[in-house]
Amino acid sequence: MFFGRKSEPVSWIIVFLGNPGARFDHTRHNAGFFVADEIEKKAGIRINKLKFKSLTAAATLDGRRVFLMKPQTYMNLSGGATVQAMGFYKIPLENVLVISDDASLPMGKLRVRRRGSSGGHNGLKDIIAKCGGEDFPRIKIGVGGPPNEGYDMADWVLSKLNRKDETLLKEAASRTASAIGVILTQGIDAAMEKYN
Repeated sequence: MFFGRKSEPVSWIIVFLGNPGARFDHTRHNAGFFVADEIEKKAGIRINKLKFKSLTAAATLDGRRVFLMKPQTYMNLSGGATVQAMGFYKIPLENVLVISDDASLPMGKLRVRRRGSSGGHNGLKDIIAKCGGEDFPRIKIGVGGPPNEGYDMADWVLSKLNRKDETLLKEAASRTASAIGVILTQGIDAAMEKYN
């Protein structure tokens, strides 16, 4: 799945959204970081070089040279890190793939999109505001909604996962890693057809 030449220029940026720090480990809002962990395992790489306010790695996935980013700015400032990398590598917005959580989807369900609004997600909102609009592909990973109407959404997405939900999220992260490969090699339509 993960192979290719290192000499080719970066053609994609993949941004995994989450919050840095131990207190946010194993939370719903860090679904993007779960996928980054899965990519590290599958590709045998480490996303650990500090650049553009992010932990990063340049890697070749499915024959495409990509720049992987885990912004360390906190979720609602992810756009600043992303736009820096876009400028450095001269990557257009349509080649910036963003991986995020989505509380409106059932736990573990994937939704691949070519473009779209933030849907109230602060990380996506900041990327839209700072990187030039909504025209970037994304994979949203369902983390389920709060258990009742009065539950604060921020408290929900920042709460620790129980064992069952963490297992479902890890399985979704593995499927997301595969979906990334499909996007890179066959395009967004093929990924939407296969994973939505």
